[in-house]
Amino acid sequence: MSENLFKLFTTQFSTVLLLKLQQRQSKLRGRCMEGFHVGKQASPIQYIGAVQMVTPAGRFSPKNRQNADFTRRWVFPIDKECDQLIDSFDELKTIIDPKSQYSDVAASAVSREWDDRLISAAFAVAQIGQDAGGLSGENFSTSLYGVSETFGSTANSGLTIQKMIEAKRIFRKAQVFEVEPETSITWITNSQGESDLLNQVQVVSTEFNDRPVLTDGKVTRFLGMDIIYSERLISTSNARQNIVFVKSGLYLGIWKDTNNRVSIRNDLSGEPYDLYTSMSCGATRLEPGRLLQVLCLDTSTAADVTP
Repeated sequence: MSENLFKLFTTQFSTVLLLKLQQRQSKLRGRCMEGFHVGKQASPIQYIGAVQMVTPAGRFSPKNRQNADFTRRWVFPIDKECDQLIDSFDELKTIIDPKSQYSDVAASAVSREWDDRLISAAFAVAQIGQDAGGLSGENFSTSLYGVSETFGSTANSGLTIQKMIEAKRIFRKAQVFEVEPETSITWITNSQGESDLLNQVQVVSTEFNDRPVLTDGKVTRFLGMDIIYSERLISTSNARQNIVFVKSGLYLGIWKDTNNRVSIRNDLSGEPYDLYTSMSCGATRLEPGRLLQVLCLDTSTAADVTP
């Protein structure tokens, strides 16, 4: 055999094209209220306040009129797009057809965008007012509807059963269960929160539960609350903002649902394929008391905001 055979060595490449690790499905959509809108802004919900019974002023005296108050909340659209070009000449030089994967990465980006809108709106300033010309900001009250990082402990702590019990107490105090079933609570935490739960014997042991809590090693429901995991929750000073809410606590307004269009750009050299994805949505926190903030110790940073 000739010692020069190495001159005929070849290189082989795989025809498999996989998406890199990223969140591909929305964690929050479907668990909150949502609706479709047009216009520069929309008011999805109006609330009427409570009235109080009073003692009559006296026999044949004028009636004491009760005036119920009203609150209107607003949501504003944020437009997003993703435009990807596939050159026709480049396609001739590869045995891989990447068009389906281009669609997959765009769909994944849309799913993350739904969650980012809802997560950012959970504790942001919500807009209330009679009409577009007289809006005012409503700040989230951590003193009324928050559970501190040190609750149930002398130091900062992660996701604990004590914090979960306190969240249910706040819901009950706010009369949430008068209009929402107690089984409708969703708790959004992350991988560190899951680790905290798995390290508590009251969660994983059947001695403390009438039925197994773990489903294939994962805590999906505890204390009547659905446990959802998202790595996109906001963190400040090593405190992860867990979101706890009933369905009527968050609202997703949709101006344009996921829109995909594939066309050929005749105006560009090579007439490339144009895979265009667009969406338009906005989110807002709804009535105070229907959504809570629970701070949990978490020093991790990986995969928090980047796909």
